[in-house]
Amino acid sequence: MVQGTTSDAGKSVLVAALCRVLARRGVKVAPFKPQNMALNSAVTADGGEIGRAQYVQAIAAGISPHVDMNPVLLKPCTDTGAQVIIQGKAVADMNAIGYQSYKQFALPYVLESFERLQSHFETVVIEGAGSPAEVNLRENDIANMGFAECADTPVIIIADIDKGGVFAHLYGTLALLSESEQQRVIGFVINRFRGDLSLLEPGLKWLEEKTGKPVLGVLPYLHGFDLEAEDAINPEQVKGEHAKLNVAIPVLPRISNHTDFDVLRSHPDVNVNFAGPGHSLSNCDLIILPGSKAVRADLEFLRQQGWDTDIKRHLRYGGKVIGICGGYQMLGESISDPHGIESEPGTSAGLGYLPVSTELAKNKTLTNMQGTLTLNGATVPISGYEIHAGVTTSNTHSPVTFTNGLPDGAISECNQVFGSYLHGLFDQPEVIPLITNWMGIGEVKTVDHKQNQENAINRIADAVEEHLDLNTLWPTMGF
Repeated sequence: MVQGTTSDAGKSVLVAALCRVLARRGVKVAPFKPQNMALNSAVTADGGEIGRAQYVQAIAAGISPHVDMNPVLLKPCTDTGAQVIIQGKAVADMNAIGYQSYKQFALPYVLESFERLQSHFETVVIEGAGSPAEVNLRENDIANMGFAECADTPVIIIADIDKGGVFAHLYGTLALLSESEQQRVIGFVINRFRGDLSLLEPGLKWLEEKTGKPVLGVLPYLHGFDLEAEDAINPEQVKGEHAKLNVAIPVLPRISNHTDFDVLRSHPDVNVNFAGPGHSLSNCDLIILPGSKAVRADLEFLRQQGWDTDIKRHLRYGGKVIGICGGYQMLGESISDPHGIESEPGTSAGLGYLPVSTELAKNKTLTNMQGTLTLNGATVPISGYEIHAGVTTSNTHSPVTFTNGLPDGAISECNQVFGSYLHGLFDQPEVIPLITNWMGIGEVKTVDHKQNQENAINRIADAVEEHLDLNTLWPTMGF
């Protein structure tokens, strides 16, 4: 089990790398995360919902993603509440205090999923959540050491040296564990180191002497490395004045599936600006409204920031706007929530750029889809997935047609605005050139997002094979 000193320490990436390392050697391996809190999720082939990180880890392992790989997924709706998803299906909305007792109910499902994976795979590589040193969350813990104790698994702890304070993080995390939990830790991993390793060696020696635990490896900082984040938005890879297409995306409080835009961020001809509170949606060619776990609340936030005025001005000057999932709903005429699915029951006026209306329903749509996207008479193939509670009614032209014949989305009469429920819309290589053609920008490079993802997985797996003591993890495999 890989646990971390903090969120974003590198747990997800290390698990993906270990899965790829083992898969290369012909080992049947699966990833597993008992509990995940994230608004980036994916749809599995069995029609369930799991965290994006576990989806990518399954790809690294060379297997089909399954709900058992992430049996508990928490999708925050507010600062104190979250939707609880058990084995791929939403079961309840609970506040933080209520969930503490709910974890006792969730544990059997976690263990059931873990045991199924164990029965089907030779090795299971497990990812913790946050940090095991969060002592306020230790009661009935199912995410970190609580699970490790139940499942009797060894643990390695990873820390990100690029954030600073790596020795305090590792030493302090170990010190805050119980005696039995400390015995479970077989070593440390230091992530994202840049510089001369000899300068770090006195610290490594000190850490090993103080804790009695070995440093299993120091992973290098990989410049230009890009593997989608579990939840945090990566602001890097801004290309500035050399970009042909400038995109602005508002960072909503409950933004979901911002991994939709990873292919744009990594594209050599595209500059992506994630606009936070206090920043305007200006100096761009295209505004994209992202998905949201709390659409009406995030729409109100959008208006409070003055982004609705920015969008109006952007369109008046000839710019284009795309909405994905919740962003698509916001571009319509109204969003109603009669059952209080995401917040208090009620109806919010949409931005009014698309002749559609949305009603949030109790049953969530979870499906993988393929089809075509048509803009300005040109058509390209697309594929992706839908995760939404809304049912949107439209009487206008739909730019997306799925292979089952169903339409998706809407496009404005002025041809400046379109929306779709499809996450992963931009991932097919032909889509970005189609969009730039729709915008009148001209030709851009074609980028294979899936191949780039494969390259990133292989790159971190190569680094792990070179810099990590894999013999200590799997002494019988002959690394």
